[in-house]
Amino acid sequence: MKEISLKTSILELCTAHPDLINIMRDIGFVNITKPGMIQSAGRIMTISKGCRAMGFSVEKVSKQLEQQGFKLTD
Repeated sequence: MKEISLKTSILELCTAHPDLINIMRDIGFVNITKPGMIQSAGRIMTISKGCRAMGFSVEKVSKQLEQQGFKLTD
């Protein structure tokens, strides 16, 4: 299982794990696939900030990511 931190930017996570882009889109973070979004907002956005912005539960997103082989860490 790949460990990813809630404190790491989306840009860093998606650079290290390109498959995470489609997984995050499927979870409901639809803006992640907009052109330039990862390069701009992704520099400061984290998974926890994204959950707050989209109204998603971090626990629910964590479970969905675990089903795809990712483990969230603090």
